[in-house]
Amino acid sequence: MIAPSTLLDTARALATEAGQLIRDGRHGAHIEGTKSSSVDIVTQMDTASERLLRERLAQWRPGDAVHGEEGEDSSGNSGVTWVVDPIDGTVNYLYGIPHFGVSVAAVTGVPTPGSWRLEAGAVFDAQGRLWSAARGEGAWCDGVPLGAQEGPDLAHTLLATGFQYQPHRRRVQGEIVARMLPQVRDIRRLGSAAIDLCHAAAGLVDAYYEHGLHAWDFAAGELIATEAGLRVAGIDGGPADERLLIAASPGRWNDVRDALVKAGADTTWARADA
Repeated sequence: MIAPSTLLDTARALATEAGQLIRDGRHGAHIEGTKSSSVDIVTQMDTASERLLRERLAQWRPGDAVHGEEGEDSSGNSGVTWVVDPIDGTVNYLYGIPHFGVSVAAVTGVPTPGSWRLEAGAVFDAQGRLWSAARGEGAWCDGVPLGAQEGPDLAHTLLATGFQYQPHRRRVQGEIVARMLPQVRDIRRLGSAAIDLCHAAAGLVDAYYEHGLHAWDFAAGELIATEAGLRVAGIDGGPADERLLIAASPGRWNDVRDALVKAGADTTWARADA
């Protein structure tokens, strides 16, 4: 098997092969275990998908490190780390809701949100679409360039979000949604951060925010959204991290952030964990 020639080529090849694997295996999917709570599930296909991603990386790029959701981190000496989510949207996957995918990103530097440099990423979704981006080169869906438009004002914004699996944190996140809902056109909760970011990049939603994401949830999606022209940042305007990510067009980002602050999104964990 010939190794793809660039980080972008590798990301696309990995996401596509693992994405086809999980699509073919969905009807036999069953729960294999749980993680942060009894509803935060792992299927046998999550494990199979990550195994495939690691095997391909060992073949194609043996000097690279891997940071994945379902397995232990592996070290490397090339300076490149692959941040992979074998199935983002596992609950949707189990139920057959077509809003899930495989997310693959290559980063350099310290492989931590806010410290890394996103180099290339790809997301293969349940409908067979391949979303991808490379730093400074743009973003695409099935090879068609993505260019985000200036979003509408807050009152006409279709806003996407998601929730964590711990009940006490979900309660607080629900309170924030209740405060945001009267201020926007509507809110969508579709269950996959990676694909929500791709949808924002394509203008299928106007803006997106979420608390408590892991690095593998948003690494590829952040790069795709950014390269499409969106601003992706944390609530303080600095780099997005695992506390909070907000994605919106640059001219509307402050309006979304300010509304979230008024809704209590800047103190979510302090209140949830009290």
